[in-house]
Amino acid sequence: MKHLVALLLAPLLLGATKPALVPDVSQRRIDIIYSFTGAELLLFGAIVYPGGRMPEKPADIVVVLKGPAEPVILREKQKIAGIWINADNARFRSVPAFYAVASSRPIKALADARTAAIYELGLENIQLSPASGETPEAQQRFEAGLVDLKRRNGLYVEAPDGVEVSEGVLYRARIAIPARVPVGTYTAETFLIQDRRVVAAAVREIEIDKSGFERFVATVADRWAFTYGLAAVAISILLGWAAGAAFRKF
Repeated sequence: MKHLVALLLAPLLLGATKPALVPDVSQRRIDIIYSFTGAELLLFGAIVYPGGRMPEKPADIVVVLKGPAEPVILREKQKIAGIWINADNARFRSVPAFYAVASSRPIKALADARTAAIYELGLENIQLSPASGETPEAQQRFEAGLVDLKRRNGLYVEAPDGVEVSEGVLYRARIAIPARVPVGTYTAETFLIQDRRVVAAAVREIEIDKSGFERFVATVADRWAFTYGLAAVAISILLGWAAGAAFRKF
């Protein structure tokens, strides 16, 4: 198997001085329709070593799927006099709406803290771009709360040992896309890590968008918001009247 892969990638090996990645994804576009219940994205590819010679110590692969970025205001509730109220809040300029990371080993076992922070490897290393003037302690609390909220909603996922490396050169990882995933442009980043350092990286873009009737409704709501609001109210009134008339017959 290794000889076959080396033969197929021979043109890329000529003149190479550093390892390289040849990545791909199973889908470049995911359409959300009325029956969409989620999807599974396969990220796969090959590691190309200079001269076709693999190192004695196998390298590790980390795959990150994230996007799109959005501003977020996080409010903290406190119980005062027996009533839950919004006591404090924090603003973030750029928060990934979705973030999933899969790796061949746990992040802390294959990369040092500085490398993980630079490349945003792992949930605790996501750059959230705080915009409010909170104290470092309060900001850290809000960041931890935001990540935990996203994780509980299935939008932030971390999968140690989620990447399978075969024969030292082929890799693949499966990432589940939840039904509530936001639409937009996503980036699938692949990192080759050796001796706790990133030695190669590659990026692929993926589009997640609404299709069919869902796309029509989203377009109308965005371009003709007032008309869309009137139509929604009219439909609600009509359905309410129809339900009331049906129950009166019984």
